Amino acid sequence: MQLVRQKGQTVSKRARVLLAALVVAALGSACAAETGTRGVGAGPGAGPAAGGGTVEPAAGQQPQQPRDAAGALTAYVEKIRRAQAARALAARKWGLKAAPLAAPPPPAAADKPHLTFRKGFGVGDPTLPPVFTTVPTTERIVFLTIDDGAEKDPELLRMMDELDIPYSAFLSDYLVKEDYGYFKRMQDKGVALHNHTLNHRYMPALSYAEQKREICGQQDTIEKRFGKRPPLFRPPYGNYNADTLRAAQSCGVRAVPLWAAEAFPDHMEWREWDRDLHPGDIILTHFRGREDWNGSMPDMIRQVMDVVTAKGYAVARLEDYV
Repeated sequence: MQLVRQKGQTVSKRARVLLAALVVAALGSACAAETGTRGVGAGPGAGPAAGGGTVEPAAGQQPQQPRDAAGALTAYVEKIRRAQAARALAARKWGLKAAPLAAPPPPAAADKPHLTFRKGFGVGDPTLPPVFTTVPTTERIVFLTIDDGAEKDPELLRMMDELDIPYSAFLSDYLVKEDYGYFKRMQDKGVALHNHTLNHRYMPALSYAEQKREICGQQDTIEKRFGKRPPLFRPPYGNYNADTLRAAQSCGVRAVPLWAAEAFPDHMEWREWDRDLHPGDIILTHFRGREDWNGSMPDMIRQVMDVVTAKGYAVARLEDYV
């Protein structure tokens, strides 16, 4: 049996499957539990846990600590149940048709998927950062990514935080520099900020030196403004050549995620012939508002999440898999 390392303990894949099954069972009762407390003055965090969970401590007392692995697992499942109940409340507030599904536990670092170039997307050198549209996984998860940085809607930050939906931002400095603080607030909420070049130019038309200035200059800017050098890069318009990937690799880029679907406030567009989602698909959308398309960023999130949830997928954090 293959073993994985997680939080200092050795855990078998079979144990992870059992944990996932218990979490699913807990989530299945979350909405019902939340509905049952509504109208009697109790919220998703009030009262004793259903089904033998932990009891909330009295004021000034420390919570009772689980004494064994079974107790720890019960506490974890209860935590997930409460989080999903809160997500159900947020989904109604923000006008979603259903609460977003919770993603399964991410893989340990040693078990992250092996990334390769998508067929037909290579440039003749497999040692360069791989370009892909889907992360290889069998989990029913997808990944949400948002590009550019033109629209800086505070409602988006509140919505994504309350719904607990992970996403990744690919930023172009000529737009972001209008308000670095907006994206710092985003980063403080756990969003990873990645490279989309300084000026959003068409990469294949540039020389290697020009491409390096666009890509590596944005690496430097993100590190200076946000404290971390991004490992991921997305070329503007999804266009690149071998020089693009060589330049990106030279300044620390490890992978180049493109996209399998694109979200708008009123529809989805698809790369694949079946016009559907698949495990590990990357979804693209943009920081844009009513001046650029038919709706706001919250409208776009409602659209994409209604589609994703209806198809039985959860949104996972890209950086946990790449």
